[in-house]
Amino acid sequence: MSGIERVAWPPAPIKTERLVLRESEARDRAAFIELFTSPEVNTYLGGPRPRDECERALPAIPGRCVGLFVIELDGAMIGIVELNRRDAERRSKVRPDAGEAELGYLLLPQAWGYGYATEACAAVLGWFADVLPGEPVVLCTQTANDRSMRLAVKLGFIEVQRYEAWGAEQWMGIWFPVASSG
Repeated sequence: MSGIERVAWPPAPIKTERLVLRESEARDRAAFIELFTSPEVNTYLGGPRPRDECERALPAIPGRCVGLFVIELDGAMIGIVELNRRDAERRSKVRPDAGEAELGYLLLPQAWGYGYATEACAAVLGWFADVLPGEPVVLCTQTANDRSMRLAVKLGFIEVQRYEAWGAEQWMGIWFPVASSG
């Protein structure tokens, strides 16, 4: 099996034109709670978690795991980007061992509409292509989630399939890193 779990973690922070992508810190806990309890953020993800449950369950430094990047703008967390291995029961078999990485992201509503998701996801995909050359990444979203569908296209994901799950039509796309001509 190949994949993200073999990568040395955490990497050095990734800097883009406007953002820093880094490992989570204790100061991010309140923003994690906002992400997980926001009705807007969780519209297509089964709904928000109850705030009291989230406050009890989240550790002092939430999101500290291989593949999870905090998106920071001007010193404050505005969201997360995550690359992780798909659950065995949800594997798409786009790889021979069906062990593909999946891209996920959440941004606070006040950060929507400024291109931060595109910028952050593109930077993480670039990092992934450098540390695991040739490895594809999948992205799944509800077809009703227009913002995520547009982002998938901007990032270069190609539709693999549509399927019904969780009472809604889902879309799965795949992204292959561009081979450098060195």
